[in-house]
Amino acid sequence: MGNRSTTIMQKKRKHFIVIILLFFMAFINYTCHKTDENAYKYQFKFVTEEYKPFNYTEDGNLTGLAPELLKNICSGLNIPFNTEVLDWKDGYALAQNDANTVLYSTVLNTERKDLFKWAGPYASVDWLFYSGSLNQVALTSLDDAKKVARIGALKDYSIEQYLISKGFANLIYCTDNKDAFSKLLKGEIDLFPSDRITAGAALNSLGKSIYDVTGNLTIRTDLVYFAFNKNIPDEVVADFQKAIDETKKNGVLNSLYQKYMQSPDAPGILQVYTEQYPPLTFRNNFGEVTGFGTDIVKEIMKRNSTWYDIKLSLWSNGYELALNNPNFCLFTMDRTDIRKDLFKWVGPIGTNSTYFYTLAVSGITINSVEDAKRLKSIGTVNSWFSDQYLRSLGFSNLVSDSNPAVMTQKLISGEIDAFVCTGVTFPDILKSLGYQYSLVKPSFALMSSDYYIAFSKSTSDTMVKQWQDALDAAKKDGTYQSIYAKWLK
Repeated sequence: MGNRSTTIMQKKRKHFIVIILLFFMAFINYTCHKTDENAYKYQFKFVTEEYKPFNYTEDGNLTGLAPELLKNICSGLNIPFNTEVLDWKDGYALAQNDANTVLYSTVLNTERKDLFKWAGPYASVDWLFYSGSLNQVALTSLDDAKKVARIGALKDYSIEQYLISKGFANLIYCTDNKDAFSKLLKGEIDLFPSDRITAGAALNSLGKSIYDVTGNLTIRTDLVYFAFNKNIPDEVVADFQKAIDETKKNGVLNSLYQKYMQSPDAPGILQVYTEQYPPLTFRNNFGEVTGFGTDIVKEIMKRNSTWYDIKLSLWSNGYELALNNPNFCLFTMDRTDIRKDLFKWVGPIGTNSTYFYTLAVSGITINSVEDAKRLKSIGTVNSWFSDQYLRSLGFSNLVSDSNPAVMTQKLISGEIDAFVCTGVTFPDILKSLGYQYSLVKPSFALMSSDYYIAFSKSTSDTMVKQWQDALDAAKKDGTYQSIYAKWLK
């Protein structure tokens, strides 16, 4: 009896174990099936490089601004976070040729715009020319940098592409940032373009500090994105863009930006840029961006209960950013036939008259455009509407720079015969350089045009209309007139 009872108990126990196993297998199968159902509809190959503080390996783990942001996005979209770390050249090639590859952190510029699909921006990079503190190089313009013997560069980086597009023929190629700063400190190169955070990280790895180098000239600002292979569907890229925008709204990006970029200025949903162009827009002695156009833009943002940080940039840089980047605002911009279909517009907010300025004692007379064509040299500013207009008229005697102060100095020193500038701003440029307006004269009026707030073409019509409605309301209730009187009367 005892043996039979034991056998029955053993059978019951085996039967119970089988039931438990079947239940467990069913649960596992259900869970896996449920996970598969919730998995994101597209698979990715994420690729990045070692480029601190954006993406870098620490204690065997990949971290930095972009990987931590990507982890947040992947978690929300139910995407596995797996990233391969490659040399930039290899990752850049892979992202163009492999159908499901996403490359980060990637600058969106003119050369790359049509090579990828884009989601961002989640960071901005201010590029400066650095020299060794013991071997400083004086620079006031890109033309000065072209005369330097050796400038370090990294192959296929956005700043290298930019310098090549500007005609630089003095580039010396380096392996990476660490190699470049090592060469800079040894005197093997004279300048190297970098941003401050990356420069500091590279120097620290060499046992040096940011104080061992000197930033000489701000070259440009770039915006940083996730770059998607062009075969990845638009709706997938849109999901990433929506997720990035959500991190901007809920504070996740700002928190990561402060941690890794040591800055509170993470890019917002809308980028708002202007230039040093007093009295319309400029940075005052307190470091604030101000001026007539700036006050108008701030009033519009206040009325719409929104606030976006206003960044100051060289005009040529801001203009290129506005052409290439989505959700971008640039002010103030003259609306001309050349530009009218390139942007969306809010305005007008004022009128500019543009002149050929000459030295008062030069004896030069300009009575027509044809007279101006016969001058030896005329100064213009890159990407200003006047430069574009004169080139469309066939002028072949133009000398250009991105900085109007450089052209002003050339006029005063007699290096150019005339400088094309607007009457609203030239007196302030002269004053800022310590010159009297009486030194020059407006010899011939080239054109008169209205200036506006410009938005990139991809900016939503709803946002543009909100800005236009707010401007119209400010004009109607007298606020616009008060701002005008403050700055321009």
